[in-house]
Amino acid sequence: MRLDLIDPRASPYYCDADIVVFDSWHWWVKNKVQNGKNYFQEGDYLHPHQEISKAYKKALTTWRKWIDKNIDSNKTQVVFRGYSVSHFHGGKWNTGGICNRETEPIASNETYRAKNPLQVKILEDTLRRMKTPVLYLNISELSYYRTDGHPSLHLQYSSDQERTEFKKHQDCVHWCLPGIPDTWNELLYISLMRIGKGSFAQ
Repeated sequence: MRLDLIDPRASPYYCDADIVVFDSWHWWVKNKVQNGKNYFQEGDYLHPHQEISKAYKKALTTWRKWIDKNIDSNKTQVVFRGYSVSHFHGGKWNTGGICNRETEPIASNETYRAKNPLQVKILEDTLRRMKTPVLYLNISELSYYRTDGHPSLHLQYSSDQERTEFKKHQDCVHWCLPGIPDTWNELLYISLMRIGKGSFAQ
């Protein structure tokens, strides 16, 4: 993964859009980035090992500078959707963690417990340093309370063997549809209407 470069094939489309929506961290967990081993590149240099939070900060800095240089905020509304939480108990997705016994939302009077606070801080610090106005759709807390909203084991399987295998690796990262992402979309729509930019202009 290049930490110092925005994809040159996709980026021209960002400049011509009324709205661009970004998100991150979902793809920055250790197993998805090989624990930072031989995965992150800057220029011609491939890091033999790069601490993931440092790599994340570098990537967001590259993103911030590119947005500030290339996006016309009078024409294009930049949106960054925050971190979507998981609800594993007893381990991670591939080490025995489960979320399939959750059938009710967390009670609204329970105190919100932030997950991955360092990564959230890196993102929010990056957004504060930007010249370009960014609509920050912080969905972490509202998603936290919906522990019952993940697919978990509730999928269709082609065989009993597939079901047995999936019990070892539950899905508590994605969300059922219809469900929580619909709420994110409604909040995004209302926010864009209030800003009134581009095709949402009154």
